Amino acid sequence: MFSIIQAAGWPIWPLLACSIVALALVIERFSSLKTMKIAPPKLLVEAMVVSRTNLPPPEVVLKLEQNSLLGEVLASGLRALGANPRISEADLRSTLEGAGRQAAHKLERYLAALATIASAAPLLGLLGTVIGMIEIFGAQSGNASSAGGGNPAQLAQGISIALYNTAFGLIVAIPALIFWRYFRARVDGYLLSMELAAEQFVRHLNRLRK
Repeated sequence: MFSIIQAAGWPIWPLLACSIVALALVIERFSSLKTMKIAPPKLLVEAMVVSRTNLPPPEVVLKLEQNSLLGEVLASGLRALGANPRISEADLRSTLEGAGRQAAHKLERYLAALATIASAAPLLGLLGTVIGMIEIFGAQSGNASSAGGGNPAQLAQGISIALYNTAFGLIVAIPALIFWRYFRARVDGYLLSMELAAEQFVRHLNRLRK
C-alpha cells in the first residue's frame, strides 16, 4: 500500500489528508448527534410538568439548559418569561426561534466541511491522474526520441499508477458523501422534532403567562 502511495506521487498526499479529516469529522458527528444530547424523548413533557403551575427556580432552568440542545431552546423560553412576565406571545415565540437557530447552527457544524471533501476528493484524484499522465507521456516522448521508441510495458505501468489517484479520490469521496447525506437527514429530523416541541412549549408558556 505504501509503495502504491509513493508511486502515485505528491498529488495523493492531499487526498490522504482529506481522508484523515473526513474520518475525524465522521467520528465527531457520530459522537455529537446522539439523541440524548440533542432532543431526549421525554424532555418536553418533563419541562411542561415542572412549569405546570408556575415558573421553576433558576437552578431547574439551568439544569434544563445543560441537558441538551432542546433543553437550551426550552430554557430560553422560561428565562424570557421569568425576566418579563408580561412578554407578548410574539416576543416569546421570537426568543425560542432565536435559540432554535443557534441550536441548528450547532447541529450543522462540520457538515459543510464533510460535503466539501466529498466534492473535492474526485477532483483532486483527477488532478493527480492528469499530472501523472503528463509526466509519463513526457518521459515516453523523451525516450522515444533518444532510443528510437518507447517501452509499452513501462507506459502501461505508468498509466496504472497515475490512475491510482482517481481511484483513491473516489474511495475518499464516496464514503464522505454517504455520511454527509446520513448526517444531513439526521439533522433535519432533529430540527423538525425541536421545532414541533418548541411550538408546543410556546403554547404551554402562553397559558402560564395568562
